Amino acid sequence: MKINISKVHAEVEAAFRRYETALVANDVAVLDEMFHQGDHTIRYGGAENLYGYAAIRDFRAGCSSQGLQRQLSGTVITSFGQDAAVASTLFQRNGMPGVGRQTQTWIRFAEGWKVVAAHVSVIADPAAGQDRSTAPDDPGGDVTGSAVPRATG
Repeated sequence: MKINISKVHAEVEAAFRRYETALVANDVAVLDEMFHQGDHTIRYGGAENLYGYAAIRDFRAGCSSQGLQRQLSGTVITSFGQDAAVASTLFQRNGMPGVGRQTQTWIRFAEGWKVVAAHVSVIADPAAGQDRSTAPDDPGGDVTGSAVPRATG
């Protein structure tokens, strides 16, 4: 299996960026579209465990549109073969204590790339202790694959 095939990696990165744009704009229609519409899709959040697309859609419909802007760092997107990928990122919001972490599993379906599993959590700021917030190959910033070796093809 090839990891980080350039074309596949670029497709997932574009989907990830589209999701992020929709998230901070509270574009619920796009956010709903980005999740796989199935009973096995899950999202673990800071205060909720959501099982199935319907639960995720209902949660999104009730979310506040305030305070959604955030700064991403340490983003790592890794594709596996042609049809699977994982996107992980750290985030901070003004006035939010700690560091947020987000991980998404993306699968290619006939209708495009969809999130099938997501996890969001917040931890104490590692800067207060030992900083482990950079990826192994990360020179210190956003690594949406730029510092990660890519397969050819």
